[in-house]
Amino acid sequence: MTDSPELPYKLACLCDLRDAAGRLLLIERKKSPNLGLCSPIGGKLDTAIGESPHQCARREIEEEAGINVPVERLHLMGLISERAFEGRGHWLMFYFRVLGPVDVPETDIAEGRLRWFEPGVVAGLPLPETDRRVIWPLVDGHDHEGLSLQDGDRTGLPGLFCVHIDCRDGGLEWAVEQTGRDTNT
Repeated sequence: MTDSPELPYKLACLCDLRDAAGRLLLIERKKSPNLGLCSPIGGKLDTAIGESPHQCARREIEEEAGINVPVERLHLMGLISERAFEGRGHWLMFYFRVLGPVDVPETDIAEGRLRWFEPGVVAGLPLPETDRRVIWPLVDGHDHEGLSLQDGDRTGLPGLFCVHIDCRDGGLEWAVEQTGRDTNT
């Protein structure tokens, strides 16, 4: 692969929300990026005001799902860097799992339609290739049953993964740079 030209680097978060039945909330996107594809709630950090990744996740969840999730319920599950995504920019994304179930109705929002999906059907949905081949398998591999947050007890936490995805020249190569489960559970 050739070196990529200088491209802007963007910081974003992705938010994994589940309901009491374990279903996953995704947006069927009607806007770029990922037009026509399914993706988690998320968005860019407001770097002009020094927004933290956790603050960004809270804001995006409130804007898109209409619920207020306290920082204590946000668990950093992954760091994803994408080099030359769609040839337009580099991304560093913070993947957060919301601990405990949420209740959000399926509805239309500015970015698309919010819908609940059984985890087992996600692979068959229209997804970005990076999500299908890299991100969702890592999420599934680091998931943990019984995620809860009761009285400050962070039991059953998923592990952490860090992955670098190289999308230069329309390719898709990746390296998992760190992986592991929380050993304090």
